[in-house]
Amino acid sequence: MQSAAQPARWKVLLAFAIIYFVWGSTFLAIRVGVSEVPTFLLASMRFLVAGVVLYGWLRLRGTPAPAAHEWGAAALVAVLVFVGDYGLVFWAERSVPSGIAAVMLATIPVFMALSEIVIMKTQRLTGRLATALLVGIGGVGVLVSRTASLGGAPIDGTGAGALIVAALSWSVASALNRKLPLPADKAMSSAAQMLTGGFLLMLTAMSLGEFHGFRFQAVSAKAWMALVYLIVAGSIIAYTAYVWLIHHESPTKVGTYAYVNPVVAVLLGYFFGGEALGPRTILGTALVLVSVVVITTARRNVPLAGPATELEAAE
Repeated sequence: MQSAAQPARWKVLLAFAIIYFVWGSTFLAIRVGVSEVPTFLLASMRFLVAGVVLYGWLRLRGTPAPAAHEWGAAALVAVLVFVGDYGLVFWAERSVPSGIAAVMLATIPVFMALSEIVIMKTQRLTGRLATALLVGIGGVGVLVSRTASLGGAPIDGTGAGALIVAALSWSVASALNRKLPLPADKAMSSAAQMLTGGFLLMLTAMSLGEFHGFRFQAVSAKAWMALVYLIVAGSIIAYTAYVWLIHHESPTKVGTYAYVNPVVAVLLGYFFGGEALGPRTILGTALVLVSVVVITTARRNVPLAGPATELEAAE
């Protein structure tokens, strides 16, 4: 959706830089945080605080509060997106390198395309699409394969499984998002989902006993800084930049963050997180990204759009 008054070029470039690099860097920040803070507790703090800030800001600007049925729809999406997707991503990063986690999450368009072909019947399986799907699945296979010739260790099987479930959970939420009565204002929809998602993650943390024996004062400044970064940069600043961009640039251009984020995550994990960057990682990442580019640029009956959260189409 192109705005009538074109903004300054530097503002557009800055907004793109933010969604490219900030969202790409959140995977490493998650890994730092979960090394000291229980998984679902950390995720709940991130989204509760971000949700409160975003919701309060929108209400001060005069945006109407969601109706009761809209809160109910937001809660349903939040179960899939924040507990089923983000919760599992946070949990998986205790055993899976942050860069690989980002690559695994980049397979979301693959699962969405499969769901549109098999379940929703809104997409036709063409030769090009079938090839792209096979390439994407092959990329995941490379990452989890135990073939020694690929070099390096395969990723943890349980963590990989959790990430695949997370990608599936997001895909289901994306399909539901087009049918549920969510708030018309995109930012308020995101705020409502963050608030309900943060609350549900807190309940999950409590039910799993994550508070038992946990001492807040034992957490290092590094882990707290990672949480603050996730809240301020990842959930507030980057989301604001994203919402601004979709009002000034085409969805196709804005959607390119889905290709850039995994690359940024892999490189940051290698240079700053001590994560391996061998033939296995490079080949698996390349195959997944080629698949995603082909799938998301193919002509389709219904756009492959994600739920209205801070990551509109794919963390």
